[in-house]
Amino acid sequence: MAAARVIAVTGASRGIGSAIAEELAQRGYLVGCLSRKGEGPEDRPVDAALKPRLIPLTCDVTHEADIKAALAALAERGGGLHGLVNNAGMYREATSDACSTSAYEETMATNATAVFVACRESYPHLVASGGGIIVNIGSLFDKTGVKTALAYCASKAAVGAMTRCLAVEWAGQDIRVLNVAPGVVATDLNHKYMTQDSFRRFLKRRIPGGVPGTPEQIARLVGALFDQDMPFLTGETIYIDGGQGVAY
Repeated sequence: MAAARVIAVTGASRGIGSAIAEELAQRGYLVGCLSRKGEGPEDRPVDAALKPRLIPLTCDVTHEADIKAALAALAERGGGLHGLVNNAGMYREATSDACSTSAYEETMATNATAVFVACRESYPHLVASGGGIIVNIGSLFDKTGVKTALAYCASKAAVGAMTRCLAVEWAGQDIRVLNVAPGVVATDLNHKYMTQDSFRRFLKRRIPGGVPGTPEQIARLVGALFDQDMPFLTGETIYIDGGQGVAY
């Protein structure tokens, strides 16, 4: 039996990241779950049969040495590296006139610089494995003007730009790079906010179907990108937002 293909997922402890890790494990991949705690998915019960495919790895994505060490450890354990999902990120609101430089830089470091570093550090492992796929998790906000979210929007626009550049540069090594850009997604972290009547009214106004997405829906798209043989698909941003972007 061939060895399982190996994929690293950053920010795999909660929300979209944990859903992606579980989805990939269900599809038979060996998944490196990179997170600060290094404990794997924390916000969902994981089937006991999947646990051997979920490899917890301690990694703060804002520390270059952590990323390099975690990817090397995963590649050594799994016999190679075939994919990377850059999911780790942060969201912080502030009016632009009051947003400190340090807060802006922290957002960029987590959401953009860490994506670059993880891609760069995964490159030699992917080349050694004969190629692979990188899926960056961007955002619908990469193309919209959002009050109090300048740093976040800028960071996600940077992710889209990096996706395009790396796809062109690394195509010759059979490495494809894609950007999955969700709209509003309900997670345990924003559950309280989403139950507010004002936010429910916002959803009905802005999303044609009137409801947010789920982490599992994002995870299924990511899983399909790894599972399906689509060598001509690279460099693109794929929006999964319930039609919000095209409606407004």
